[in-house]
This record gives sequence, C-alpha cells and structure tokens, in this order.
Amino acid sequence: MPAPRDFEMSAPERHVFWTITSTYWLWLIGGLYFAGPGLGWFLAWQVARAYYLGPVLPVEQRPPGPLPLAIWAWIGGMLVMLLALLIGHANFGLDAGQTIKSAFGWAKGWALIALFPMAGYALPIRIEVLARAVCRLARQTLILLPLFLLAPILHLPSRLWVSPLTVLGGAGDIFFTVIIYTIDPETGTARWQFFAPWAPAAGIVAVIHFLLARYERDAGWRWAGYVASVMFALLTSSRMALIALAVLIPVAKLIGRLNRPGTIFALTPVVVLGSWFAPQLIALADNAQAAFAGARASSSRVRAALGRIAAERWQHEAYWFGHGIVERGPHLVEYMPIGSHHTWYGLLYVKGLVGVIALAVPMAWTFLATAIAAMRGRVGELGLAMTLTYLFYSFGENLEVLTYLAWPALVAIGISLKPVAQPVQDIDGDSVEPPQQPVFA
Repeated sequence: MPAPRDFEMSAPERHVFWTITSTYWLWLIGGLYFAGPGLGWFLAWQVARAYYLGPVLPVEQRPPGPLPLAIWAWIGGMLVMLLALLIGHANFGLDAGQTIKSAFGWAKGWALIALFPMAGYALPIRIEVLARAVCRLARQTLILLPLFLLAPILHLPSRLWVSPLTVLGGAGDIFFTVIIYTIDPETGTARWQFFAPWAPAAGIVAVIHFLLARYERDAGWRWAGYVASVMFALLTSSRMALIALAVLIPVAKLIGRLNRPGTIFALTPVVVLGSWFAPQLIALADNAQAAFAGARASSSRVRAALGRIAAERWQHEAYWFGHGIVERGPHLVEYMPIGSHHTWYGLLYVKGLVGVIALAVPMAWTFLATAIAAMRGRVGELGLAMTLTYLFYSFGENLEVLTYLAWPALVAIGISLKPVAQPVQDIDGDSVEPPQQPVFA
C-alpha cells in the first residue's frame, strides 16, 4: 500500500492529507483542537487568493467557477450566527471580554461549517486524497488498537495527561486530555473514545471515515478504513454511529436514483404497502425508539431533560436571539450545559430562533443541492451522504463543537458541488470520475 508522494498532490491536498494523518500526534500533544480551525482559516485564505489571482494562476489551481448558492447560503447563515451571538450578548449585558471569547468560539466552530465546503469547492482537492488520508489514519488505529484494548485489562490509568495547550483557551480540559479508555457507569465495562473528547463524538468520525474509505481504489487501504471505522463504532458503544452506518449509505443511494424510472416503479408498491400497514409501522418505529432510548436509559433521560430545559427557557427568556452563551444545567442533568447533546436545542438556547433559521436554511439548501448532485454521479452521492450525516448527528451532538474532527465531511460536500470537468487522475495515477455539474449555482 504505497503512500502518495508529495508531488502527486496539490498544496491544499498536502495540507489536508497531513492534517488527517497526523491526528494521533496532534491528539497526544493537545493540538488537535486547534488543527482543524487553523486548517479551515488557512484554506479560506487560499480560496480568497485563488479567486483574486485566478486569471494568472495555472489552470489546475483556478477555482472551477463562482461559488454555488448552497455555499453562499452557509456563509450567510454563519454570519447571521455571529450577529445573533453579538445581539444575545448585548441583550443580557455580557461584558466585552465574554463577547470576544464567544466570537473566537464562533470562529473555531460555526464559521468552519462554511469555510470547509467553500475550500472543497474552490481548491484543487480530490476525494481520493481524503479517502487515502483517512485510510492511512485507519491503519494507525489498527496498530494502536491492542494498546487501547489491553489498557483496562492491565489496569493502566485511563487519563494520561492534560496538555498545557489548554491555557490557550477552548471549550474545556476534556478537549486537551489524553484518555485511553473510560468506564461506563451504567454497565461497568470499558468504553473507548480514541482521539475524540467523548465516546459518541468518535462515532461521527467513524461514519465519516467509513463513507470516505468507500472511495479508496486500493483494496488494502480501503479495507483498513472499513475495519477501523467499524471498530470505532463498536468500541465507542455509539448507538447513533451504528444506525448511521446501516442506514445512510442506502438512503443516499436511493435518493441518488430517484431520477431513474425504474426506481419510481420499484418504490410505488412499497409506498402502497406502507400506507396499508401504517399503524403497524408506526408502532414498530415507536418500539424501536423506546429500545434505542432504553439501551442507555440514563443518557437518554439526561438528553431529554436538557432539551426540555433549553426549549422552556428559550421560549420564555430569549425568543429571537437567545442567551448568547451556554450555561451549566442543574443537578437533574448532571450539571451538563443546557442545550448540549442536541444542535437545535442548543441553538434555541444560545442564539434563539434566528440561530435555528441560520442553520436550517443552508442545511436544507445543501440537502437539495447534494441530492441533485447524487443523481449525476458517485461523488455527488458522497456529498449527500455527508449532508445526511450532519443532519442526523444534529439531533444527538452539538455540530459546531465537533467540527474540528468532522471537517473532512464538509470538504467532501464542497467537492461534490464542483462543475463537470475533464477526467482527472487519482493519487495513484488512475483515471477517476470527474466532478459533478454545478448545483444551484
């Protein structure tokens, strides 16, 4: 499984490739939390440079065209997030220091959700490079896996150290702590989170890396990506990751084939039968939801309570622009931040209805754009699957907090919106499928 040589990658591809493959080293020194935001803003500068210098750049370095409206929707939506943050701070009389701190938080979170798709679209970054990078990281995971598995058996310390980089600021020491394993208080068994701040957060990494590994042409690298991603999902005991791995790929494939008459004919009897057995299907869905919640009853209880508190306080205290900052919850929710574990409740509490709209509009637009792209080719299907991943996880995690780990999905979304071009070569020199038609451009 030869590694791609530097001269086979463009400069943006090298930045992306080495950031992904250096994940474990960055995690050990506590730099992973800053690597994603740093990369996002660096790539944004390269996008600005590419559009400004476009006519004088070599053809392969020029942007493929004006930014699609789907990406402009993300840029506009994330700027509205910043505006809601500033108004929320003003409404609740928060001081300038807190406002500056929150603005930096926006730059490390919400802003990246616009910057990475923009970079994926405008810069010469190939899906194949992303796929090879996550598969190389997967090989590292498989090499380290015996150490992770043996640590609780040998009673090694679960927490090794907290990086001194925590003094630079962040969402908490958990993002700078090297944790080999944790003990689940419900079951008393070991649970692993690898380089993520908590176990379910590693689940979204598993899903994203599995989706990207499907686009690796070398079978050895591809299967390393598959195995490591599945092990991530299993060892984190992430219910959402297991569901996503089982559901998202078939859903993306189905939506990508809705423009084919055969798909419509095949779906017609399914829809008819579904209408006949609707009550039974609803009951089955209710039972499945109850089983999902019962698998980790205390976690589900805390999540539900956090959502109720966030919704009630949003409605009565800060309807339009939110409270501006997060707040620790009561003992009932184990003092976790109000609105955490759920992007939409978190937005309602911190940024109000304006914040929810600022996320909902670009997400809906991107879903439509990538759905159309999926009907035109495999790269578009990947973009749709990544959009569905972000939508799915918005109901179980705070997306902006985990963007420093999940950013490859956003880059893939941007790549999927590129216009049709001549066939290009992948990192091993083989011809690959060209990018897709511009969508909503």
